[in-house]
Amino acid sequence: MQDPNEDTEWNDILRDFGILPPKEEPKDEIEEMVLRLQKEAMVKPFEKMTLAQLKEAEDEFDEEDMQAIETYRKKRLQEWRALKKKQKFGELREISGNQYVNEVTNAEKDVWVIIHLYRSSIPMCLLVNQHLSLLARKFPETKFVKAIVNSCIQHYHDNCLPTIFVYKNGQIEAKFIGIIECGGINLKLEELEWKLAEVGAIQTDLEENPKKDIVDMMVSSIKNTSIHDDSNSSNSDNDTKQ
Repeated sequence: MQDPNEDTEWNDILRDFGILPPKEEPKDEIEEMVLRLQKEAMVKPFEKMTLAQLKEAEDEFDEEDMQAIETYRKKRLQEWRALKKKQKFGELREISGNQYVNEVTNAEKDVWVIIHLYRSSIPMCLLVNQHLSLLARKFPETKFVKAIVNSCIQHYHDNCLPTIFVYKNGQIEAKFIGIIECGGINLKLEELEWKLAEVGAIQTDLEENPKKDIVDMMVSSIKNTSIHDDSNSSNSDNDTKQ
């Protein structure tokens, strides 16, 4: 069968009579790519704009664009409101004892609340406040508050400070009382983050316990000590029998 795109006099005659379709022109791939990139660059340029930029550029769009922009603007507003609703905290706030019930016990439904009872004269309390302030910014969906302990509980013993309570829906889900339970005087930010993540109060991106190596070393040391003691005890028994 003869190729209809072949350059022959007979094919030209057939094309003139409409028997063959017009000859296909070879496609210029580079030209096609340029046209495609130009087209992509012109498609919905407003999707890369902020709401403020959209407002400034309104005069540059035609009626069809404006309809698309209005739909897009509503979508962006919905996304922004959803984000603001999710990220409505973002700081470690100071509260007083008479605010405890409203801010902590009766906090919004399904919101995790972390409260630190502290005394500013205790260095460990200041360290915990520093860490919680950073975590509050990292996890704005969780509510972080602090309160001077005397405003909440009278005659609270210093040995119990710092004290961290973790609430959800009015219930205490976890508590860390005293220096040891809070992580020790050398507490690092990642260690406190892991503690709070373990009880579900925050969603950490840490993949393992920052103290894992230390814990493993302690366990290994205890095991070695135990084996050494058992060995000495066995040798002592043998010496006694002899």
